[in-house]
Amino acid sequence: MEKSTFIGLFLGVFAIGLGMVFKGASLTALWNPAAFLIIFVGTAASLCMAFPMAELKKFPKLIKIVMKEQKLIPKRELVNIFANLAMVARREGLLSLESQLESIDDPFLRNGMQMIIDGSDPEFVRSVMTEEIYAIEERHRAGALIFSQAGSYAPTLGVLGAVIGLVAALGNLSDIEKLGHSIAAAFVATLLGIFTGYVLWHPIANKLKRLSKKEIELKQMIVEGVLAIQEGRSPMILEQKLLVYLSQTERAKQNQPESVTSQKELAADVK
Repeated sequence: MEKSTFIGLFLGVFAIGLGMVFKGASLTALWNPAAFLIIFVGTAASLCMAFPMAELKKFPKLIKIVMKEQKLIPKRELVNIFANLAMVARREGLLSLESQLESIDDPFLRNGMQMIIDGSDPEFVRSVMTEEIYAIEERHRAGALIFSQAGSYAPTLGVLGAVIGLVAALGNLSDIEKLGHSIAAAFVATLLGIFTGYVLWHPIANKLKRLSKKEIELKQMIVEGVLAIQEGRSPMILEQKLLVYLSQTERAKQNQPESVTSQKELAADVK
């Protein structure tokens, strides 16, 4: 479970609800079926006009992504994996890595290792893996765009809802008390539009972009590691090459004694 998503949703609802109470507005005013219809169904209609059904079908899956914790190989662990693979390749040759493939869970890493074991040209390996990264990045961008567009449509639909409500309210000016309630109800659509746009849809789009960036960066790291093994780089050089993807804190931890590629092993390998 991605805790930050639920925390953000709770804080957003809590802030709006408590803010309304402090301002003296009744929470029951939010129960306005017409406003919900205009905002949510209107936003859905706009998305259907803007995107093909093949992309919109992914909407539930995208919501699930921001609700669940992203499961990626930690960068430190990936550096250690490549260091171990480099040791085996230097001592026993690339073909000996075939026995290691079953222990690799990541399909992208496993496919890259399989290509170099099969003797594929380095440029071909880089091209295939880079193209796959590009395709993944494009799919992620299309998914995030759905939510960023929803975030743009919802506030405008809120204004539309307010206009519709005011038209209805101004149609009955004889009852002043009823007029006041009608005007208040008219702006509920604006409230819902702004809330959904800037507390739900735009933040979800941003989170999808951030998750995508983390995954793409890890895949780029994998590409460099695979090609370094194919070139016959030593574990020490490979580790230093991949450490550029880690933060200073992670690099400090990587240099601790428990690191898989200890200094003795690296020194022996260089000799």
